[in-house]
Amino acid sequence: MGEMEKQHDLRIIFIGTPDFAVESLDALVAANNNVVAVVTAPDRRSGRGQKINTSAVKNYALLKGIPILQPTNLKNEIFLDELASYKANLQIVVAFRMLPESVWNMPSLGTFNLHASLLPNYRGAAPINWAIINGEQETGVTTFFLKHQIDTGDIILQEKVEITSNETAGSLHSKLMTAGGRLVVKTVSAIQQNNISTVAQPESESNEAPKIFKEDCRINWKTPSKLINRQIRGLSPYPTAWTRITFTDDQKELNFKIFSISVLEESSMAEGEMKVSDRRLFVGTETYDLEILDCQLEGKRKMTAKELINGFNFQNTKFY
Repeated sequence: MGEMEKQHDLRIIFIGTPDFAVESLDALVAANNNVVAVVTAPDRRSGRGQKINTSAVKNYALLKGIPILQPTNLKNEIFLDELASYKANLQIVVAFRMLPESVWNMPSLGTFNLHASLLPNYRGAAPINWAIINGEQETGVTTFFLKHQIDTGDIILQEKVEITSNETAGSLHSKLMTAGGRLVVKTVSAIQQNNISTVAQPESESNEAPKIFKEDCRINWKTPSKLINRQIRGLSPYPTAWTRITFTDDQKELNFKIFSISVLEESSMAEGEMKVSDRRLFVGTETYDLEILDCQLEGKRKMTAKELINGFNFQNTKFY
């Protein structure tokens, strides 16, 4: 980057798409940083009426009057020329797709990314989910400069966040989103003051956080209750743990999503066996029984187990 002046006059381009990114963008704006443009996902049509959906970052930028770029191709020359025209010297990426070098190498002070884990642990697409599923007691957020291999650049700053015993992906997402906003502002301030000392990520083996597919979300009732508990919490509210419910008399099958459970200190049921008692729904595992609290039967809305029991007969059914 050559010789740097004592304090940088920053021109920032912010790159991101979902609500998780908006928290960091809002924190930057609230701290009076000079965000000259945002780059976000193109508008998409979805649903029955093919309604146009705009990203959370675009909606925020429209409110604040920040110029918006929505490229479909990040290597397109017209987009790259437009990006360069803003003369940004720093880019910040939060929850966006992989960038080509022509984008991340453009600003003189570099491009840094916010990642929702304590790197090098949990590199990949789903760090929040996997940290809970694997039973971690803490995670955090990391800012790092981008380079070729994904999530491997030099670390700038980190902040730890506790994972509580009843943490869900949703609650941890909120905690990390808030911590991420703080860390992004802190990182920008350090870069502006020319007061950063990066640390190379170690090459050592670490837990990965690959994209989660539907089969990763299927519950295996022949495993210990504590693992099932972590899986359900780590996938709640999205993409959601699920099982199949089968009717033993006519072999009909339905998908059954489970959002929250309580682990009991007893083991009276076979693996996958279901029982309704006192308008409560129970299921057996390899170890302790579980009580299902919030769920969604295929074809119905999300509801409490008590609500479902009121309108659904669980006789001659089991999970598998």
